[in-house]
Amino acid sequence: MSEHIFFYTGLSLFTMHEMDAIRCKEWRIFPGLSFLDDSWGYWIFMFAHIPIFLFIYRQLHDVPTSETFMNGFNVFLMVHMGFHLLYLKHKRNEFTDWISWFCIAGAGICGLADLLL
Repeated sequence: MSEHIFFYTGLSLFTMHEMDAIRCKEWRIFPGLSFLDDSWGYWIFMFAHIPIFLFIYRQLHDVPTSETFMNGFNVFLMVHMGFHLLYLKHKRNEFTDWISWFCIAGAGICGLADLLL
């Protein structure tokens, strides 16, 4: 784990961001979910994360492909941060406090650091 400390820190920050995304009602700005009312958006957003996290944990458990997955996920963390920057001025964006941006930007920066170091 110590050789990928930035990856695991980025994954931890991403996980924290996904918890924060529930508080900030991320489905309101997410293409494809933004048309739903909050009740439906919440349930779909919540349950969609079960297969997402199962996939992440499965890929990390599969040792022969875990390095490739880590590199891909690092890129995802940077792209994810870019999307949040694009949606920064969205009228329904609630990711405005330092905690939200610590998680979003921190995950993206950790992804970059893991790729470079």
